[in-house]
Amino acid sequence: MLESIEAILYPIASTINAYLSNYILVFLLLGVGVWYSIKTRFIQVRCFGEGMKKVFGSLSLHGDKQERGMSSFQALATAIAAQVGTGNIVGASGAILAGGPGAIFWMWVIAFFGMATIYAEATLALKTRVVDADGTIHGGPVYYITTAFRGGFGKFMAGFFAVAIIMALGFMGCMVQANSIGSTFQTAFGIPGWIVGGILVATCAVIFLGGTQRLASVTEKIVPIMAAIFLTGALVILIARAKYLPETFGMIFRYAFQPQAIIGGGVGYALKTAISQGAKRGLFSNEAGMGSSPHAHAQANVAHPHDQGVVAMVGVFIDTFVVLTLNALVIISTLYTPGGPLAECGAAAASQVLNKTNLAQAAFGVVMGEQLGAGFVAVCLLFFAFSTVLSWNMFGKVNVVYLFGKKAAPAYSVIALLFIFMGTLMSNDLVWELTDMFNNLMVIPNVLALFALTNMVLGSVRERNLLKIK
Repeated sequence: MLESIEAILYPIASTINAYLSNYILVFLLLGVGVWYSIKTRFIQVRCFGEGMKKVFGSLSLHGDKQERGMSSFQALATAIAAQVGTGNIVGASGAILAGGPGAIFWMWVIAFFGMATIYAEATLALKTRVVDADGTIHGGPVYYITTAFRGGFGKFMAGFFAVAIIMALGFMGCMVQANSIGSTFQTAFGIPGWIVGGILVATCAVIFLGGTQRLASVTEKIVPIMAAIFLTGALVILIARAKYLPETFGMIFRYAFQPQAIIGGGVGYALKTAISQGAKRGLFSNEAGMGSSPHAHAQANVAHPHDQGVVAMVGVFIDTFVVLTLNALVIISTLYTPGGPLAECGAAAASQVLNKTNLAQAAFGVVMGEQLGAGFVAVCLLFFAFSTVLSWNMFGKVNVVYLFGKKAAPAYSVIALLFIFMGTLMSNDLVWELTDMFNNLMVIPNVLALFALTNMVLGSVRERNLLKIK
């Protein structure tokens, strides 16, 4: 029965994804990023230093308890926890396998313009959030979508977004993250999936029940620690493979514009594949334009929306230009350079040698040894995916409350825990395709609202004297 359902749904989901990621998604993401880059006079460049100072100038793993919401750093940590997940390890691996090393270049392009997009998202999330009498904060795209589009159309668009994010992140997305944890621990340590799933569900349940404050307390500690562990390991690999780094960067830029040499097929087909893989996996990684991280930034206790907007930009930078890039460099410098198992190997042939789940483990294993490499990636992925599950659950809960009220939140958490447990027991390509599909569908109402609310975003920029009033 399940196999027949999968046989029906899989080609439908993959066809929708191919159309969205190859055409609509690329134009929407790049379009809104370029739009806000021009309108704000490249705020991601002009205010990047300001954002870095706000993040690292007062960095603390033990932030003061907030009466409501989160501190600015806690909101950023929660956003990064969502951004830095399987998309950085498994997603980047899949993009390189399918689109060649050049897909990473297009991830960079998406992320650069995405920094302007996420500035707009964070700013709007703060401007349109709703605060209950008890201090509970509700904020995210559903609130600025209904601000952008009044009446029945606005409610429909907000409802469409809410359903998509609940399915994409709250349920199937968490299943994907849990599946990555289970499969890598099985590979590295031989631990059965049901044991990993039981521990994961019990830990998540405790944090889910603690609400926003407990989530903030966990993410502000786990994010810097997980980043430090991964960066240290990646830098060790890159130092060991230093002589291959010029060729590594050369392949990223060469195959970004001449991908047919490694993908095969005609120039047009190969270039479309490289760009679409970079766009799709870039979206799944940094989430700029998708409408997920604004839920975290809406909780920030800041003096002005602009203050959190520049902090949000740093999140995309860390996710893509630091974590994802280091992972990509490790993979390409160990596997694709001369003597590597995928050297001069076309994408189709490469996928037969390795898959997106074990590609990073094989890459780290080249220097660390097979067992240690697999174990290191498994531990990093545990941190990455676990923190993502926590944040995505919160994002989904905001939208469940929007649609059904606060009483529906406990039932949502129970269902989410079931999906997490199932994720550690199964490996299903359909789940990945459905997750991608709902991720892609989330972009449409979110980006349309971002375009519609341009003047509201620019108002915040002008209030900080960063734009002349026209």
